[in-house]
Amino acid sequence: MTLNFRFDNSYARLPGEFYVRQAPGSVSAPSLIALNRPLASLLHLDGEALASADGIAALCGNILPSGAEPLAMAYAGHQFGHFVPQLGDGRALLLGEIIGRDGIRRDLHLKGAGPTPFSRQGDGRAALGPVLREYLLSEAMAALGVPTTRGLAALTSGDEIWRDGPVKGALLVRVAQSHVRIGTFQYFAARADQAAVSLLADHVIARNYPELAAEKNPYLGLLNAVIRRQGELVAKWLLLGFVHGVMNTDNMSVAGETIDYGPCAFLDSYDPFKVFSSIDSHGRYAYGRQPQIAAWNLARLAETMLFLLGPDEEAQMAEANGALSSFTTIFASAYRAGLCAKLGLDPSEEADVSLAQDLLTRMAEGKADFTLVFRCLCEAAEDHACDRQVRALFAEPELYDEWAQNWHHRFDAGQRGARLARMRTANPRYIPRNHRIEEAIKAAQKGDFSPFQTLLQVLQTPYDEQPEFAEFATPPRPDEEVCRTFCGT
Repeated sequence: MTLNFRFDNSYARLPGEFYVRQAPGSVSAPSLIALNRPLASLLHLDGEALASADGIAALCGNILPSGAEPLAMAYAGHQFGHFVPQLGDGRALLLGEIIGRDGIRRDLHLKGAGPTPFSRQGDGRAALGPVLREYLLSEAMAALGVPTTRGLAALTSGDEIWRDGPVKGALLVRVAQSHVRIGTFQYFAARADQAAVSLLADHVIARNYPELAAEKNPYLGLLNAVIRRQGELVAKWLLLGFVHGVMNTDNMSVAGETIDYGPCAFLDSYDPFKVFSSIDSHGRYAYGRQPQIAAWNLARLAETMLFLLGPDEEAQMAEANGALSSFTTIFASAYRAGLCAKLGLDPSEEADVSLAQDLLTRMAEGKADFTLVFRCLCEAAEDHACDRQVRALFAEPELYDEWAQNWHHRFDAGQRGARLARMRTANPRYIPRNHRIEEAIKAAQKGDFSPFQTLLQVLQTPYDEQPEFAEFATPPRPDEEVCRTFCGT
């Protein structure tokens, strides 16, 4: 067994104002909860070695593997619309970067590593519940086909930390194609440090968008590329019923990955105004507002890069506005195609798009379960007798009937096999339902990790039928429903 981390740390080679070098704090008795062996292999890491005592010590920060250069990244951000000029990694450290077997460079990030100069009087530690939630959700999102940060390992620390009371401490080793956020650009723009903004943009281009280097204006290319990735990302979220919860600018990765699984959740019954986060009292980040917020955040990114976009203010504004105006088209195209795929319809046909939108309106009125309606429609597409399963999901079943008649007429018009195949790859049977996550967390807090492990297993193949785990597809009973989620800091 070899414990060999092949670090090549490009961010650590940037000037000192981009971060604070910081060693992780030690923990008393680390224990491995979960280890993502396929991801470890992708990173040239030996899973057996990582599961050893020395491997666990390296994963939790008790020892530093050779080549690690731990640092807390500096960034700012708009939090619920209010700008905070300095945030930064308050409980996480970038340990280093590894180029995987696929040629992609990824960060190794340790959450719960102890206080940093950016901790803002926090303890810099992570509680067990949020660590399990992030591991489950990020791995579920990856299996669902959504660009996301990943969990390499989850560990208990052996220490108690204080939140509303004493809770078990834990650590998460997170992997991402970048931890640079819109807020990272804002940090330097707020200080009028154009040289740092330019250097940061060069770093992001070289790392995440190397194809842009040959463009006439690579910085405009960067803005356009980030806008495209975010538009397509948010469309994927909506098509799965995902609510991020805290879409602050410091929680939007310029690599286009979903990052920071705090008070996020998946819809049970469809509600475009649904909010889960306990701190989102005005519904800023409600399910249906996520495209609008993404566009707003991207405008903040464009503001930081204006001086890079053209030779004068007029040209800069024209380029920025042109780039930002593309978001609506990019998002709408991705969402329209995805929604029609979920129903076996044609996004180029306006009547099909209207039919798909009409279903969402009826689902909202009928409080129908988002995931189950679309999955059960796969069965109804094959056998009209299965319509009864779908209509039973509506509080007022007649809401489904007229729509179903029109849909069957359109669906049966031709190419049924191809339509059904698209539906089955667009509609998961299993999502990380909020009540199942809470069950796993509560059991783990009592020392039983088997519900966590079972749920993780189910979520690895969300589009497959798994008869032995059928109960994991069912919505919560009223007494099981999770209405509020928390960030865990």
